[in-house]
Amino acid sequence: MLKIIIFILLLNIFSIFNVHAVKNDFNTWLLEFKEKAVSSGISKKVVEDVMSDAKFLPKVIEYDRYQPEFYEDTFTYIKKRSSRKKILEGKRLYKEEKKIIDQIEKEFDVEKELLLALMGIETNFGKYLGKMDIISSLATLSFDKRRSEFFTKELIILLNLVDKGIVKKEILYGSWAGAFGNFQFMPRTIMDFAIDYNNNSIIELKKTEDSFASAANYLKRIGWKKNQPCFFKIDLKNNIPKKYLNSSAKNISNKKKVNFFKKYIDNFDKLNLKNNSLSAIIIPDKDIIPGANTYAPAYIVFDNYERILTWNRSLRFALAVCTLKENFKNEI
Repeated sequence: MLKIIIFILLLNIFSIFNVHAVKNDFNTWLLEFKEKAVSSGISKKVVEDVMSDAKFLPKVIEYDRYQPEFYEDTFTYIKKRSSRKKILEGKRLYKEEKKIIDQIEKEFDVEKELLLALMGIETNFGKYLGKMDIISSLATLSFDKRRSEFFTKELIILLNLVDKGIVKKEILYGSWAGAFGNFQFMPRTIMDFAIDYNNNSIIELKKTEDSFASAANYLKRIGWKKNQPCFFKIDLKNNIPKKYLNSSAKNISNKKKVNFFKKYIDNFDKLNLKNNSLSAIIIPDKDIIPGANTYAPAYIVFDNYERILTWNRSLRFALAVCTLKENFKNEI
């Protein structure tokens, strides 16, 4: 018993020392980052003002290591995010904001159902915008070695946006990964695609006008095609060569015209497929769920599906967004 108590005490002492060591290392990193930010052209005043309260957030590292889309099976993931409750909440928002949403749909040629689906899945229609201090989140992930280069660039971009008066630092609260607003834009996405739609000189991604217009602008510019399909669920035969089965969102390969896959799909004739469309086959559970069936669930996917992957590199995310989009049809 005494040995156990001593072990626990030593473990706690070690943890305390480890926490202090990490904080000291983070503070050293922070000083170096500030110098880098100023040398990149951001005003010293803004760098000091914005970064002065940046803290290392251990929880952010935990979240980075565990993300549910990599552990839930496809059926569970999609069901949670395309439920009847989601549809009713989306209809409620659309009824309140119908005029502006219809205007944005017409101007950008992007379906309102898609915009509602993305907002519904990203933030539950603005109810879960995130309460993390984005500056500290990005600083923590920049300090962390796993994806330091990516998050350092995002943090520099965000400081630039504040420096130029495009974004107010007081409202920078969002997700653990540094995403912000109704559609969870990262700083680079804000820089490249966000719009001051109501022309008040500030981009307000927590408000309907700017957030919906910015999301629509993003989708239009990455090549979304209105009224074209994302995917169809298919019943695969087990004679399909493995090279045609995509289980990673990083690179959808071996695309073929739809008719090429006819001999490998049991329910082909029941699907409304255009034989000249370029397509690919995905099996989203295979590399994620232990013991998953290689051939089910399976989906034939098209160009619009890959546009959603540009938004978020997750096979399940894109399936859920397109499913919820279809569920909104005939409802609004």
